[in-house]
Amino acid sequence: MPKKSTSHPSPQDIKVAVDNCIFTVSDGELRILLIQMKKKPYTGMWALPGGLVQMRESLDTAAARILEEETGVRGVYLEQLYTFGDPKRDTLGRVVSVAYVALIPSSGIKLRTIDKYADVRWWPFRQLPKLAYDHNSIAAYAKRRLQWKLEYTNVAWSLLPPKFTLTELQEVYEVILGRKIDKRNFRKKILGLKLIHAIGEKTTSGAYRPAMLYRFWSKHPAIIKIL
Repeated sequence: MPKKSTSHPSPQDIKVAVDNCIFTVSDGELRILLIQMKKKPYTGMWALPGGLVQMRESLDTAAARILEEETGVRGVYLEQLYTFGDPKRDTLGRVVSVAYVALIPSSGIKLRTIDKYADVRWWPFRQLPKLAYDHNSIAAYAKRRLQWKLEYTNVAWSLLPPKFTLTELQEVYEVILGRKIDKRNFRKKILGLKLIHAIGEKTTSGAYRPAMLYRFWSKHPAIIKIL
C-alpha cells in the first residue's frame, strides 16, 4: 500500500494574512484604527492591524486574535471584506490578504499594542498618511463598502452607544456618507422603519435642551433600505 504524502506537491510558496479595518465615529469624524510599524522596510509607517494566519487557525480566529494582540480591541463582530492578492503587495514575498471590517463605538476602548509595534492610534480617515503594503487601497475599499451598507442595512447600531439621540444617529450617517441629510425626512424615515424606539429618558447634560434617548429594537444584521 503506497505511503500517504504529508505535504502538498505544489511548489507554491504563498502565505495567507488577515488585515483588519476597524472604524469608529468620534468628534464628528470617521476614524480608522492603525498601528505603527518597526520592521524594515516599513519602519515608522502606519498600517492596518494584521498578520499571518497560523497553520491550525481559521481566518476568523486569526483576525480576532491579531486584532486583540496588536490593539487591545476584543469581542467585536468582524466581517470578511475582500481578498487582496496582488503579487507585489508585500516586498518580502507573496502574501495574500483577507481583509476584515468592524464598526465599534468610540467610547470605552482602551488601546494598547505589543513591543513589535511603535504605536496604536485612531486616525481621521480624511488625513490618512501613506500606509504600509497596499493598506491605503484596502482602507479605501472598506470605506466604500461601509457607505453602501449604511444605506441598505441597520449596521449603524454598531457605531453607537446603547442609548443615543436622533442627532447622534444622524451624525453617524452624515459623517460616513460625507454629506448633509435633511433632518425632518431622516427622522421620519428612521422612526417609520421601527428600527429604534424611545426609552422614556432624556439627556441630562449639554448646552442644548434635553433630547429624547433611543435604542435599537434589534442588533442583529438586517437588510433594510434606510436611504
